[in-house]
Amino acid sequence: MADHDLSGFERGAFTHGGTTRDVLRRGTGPAVVVMAEIPGITPKVLEFAERVAAIGCTAVLPVLFGAPGRDPDPAAHGRLRTAAYMASSMAKVCVSREFTVLATGRSSPVVGWLRALAAAEHERCGGPGVGAVGMCLTGGFALAMATDERLLAPVLSQPSLPLAVTASRRGTTDISAEELAAVKDRCARGGLRVLGMRFRGDRLVPGDRFAALRRELGDAFTAVELDGADAAPEGLIPPHSVLTEHLIDEPGQPTRDALDRVLDLFRDRLLTDRG
Repeated sequence: MADHDLSGFERGAFTHGGTTRDVLRRGTGPAVVVMAEIPGITPKVLEFAERVAAIGCTAVLPVLFGAPGRDPDPAAHGRLRTAAYMASSMAKVCVSREFTVLATGRSSPVVGWLRALAAAEHERCGGPGVGAVGMCLTGGFALAMATDERLLAPVLSQPSLPLAVTASRRGTTDISAEELAAVKDRCARGGLRVLGMRFRGDRLVPGDRFAALRRELGDAFTAVELDGADAAPEGLIPPHSVLTEHLIDEPGQPTRDALDRVLDLFRDRLLTDRG
């Protein structure tokens, strides 16, 4: 795959709290905020956004880090340039006060900006509410955003924060106690369903993390856990990115089934009267 030229995507910006970030959009209908993984909005993330738009939603992609459309495969830019690009994206996250990488018991400050974006896109796009997909570094952001009643369809794809460098972090997700209580209340009232997905054996997303979410959210949390053998073998890293880099886009493949479950959640919550 080569770099994506972003054709088919509208380019804009959104400002909240004195912070302005670029935003890509595609489609019409209720909004789904698609938050990319490191190193940024890759061609495969854009392919996922195209799927979201194809079912009748507006895919909204905030540029949180990286160069939109850049292919992370070393074959596209060479190993040294690709390594430097990956390192620069990660460094931006690590030094930014907007991202909480290690701390437990709180969400990243950027979540407030993302909630405001979701509210503005709901106003712009209409519909019963908004969906959100976080991936890897941003995986838990979708859960923390769900304190807002307008967020109807949160998806946590391989949520990797806080980094599981200690046993205490393995069973936590980057959300504060107050935010988690608000999400639990929404789940208990029957108005919210949360979808999570991971590969078993993924060290960035320990099984303890999903076990804790099951305990906290009960039947409102659905976990899709796949075997490493289900991942696309040409992935650049061990099985990790369910919806993008490790997707095998063929009917009957477990990763394709996982993708279809995400799209079905958006159909059910955003495109029907039940939303």
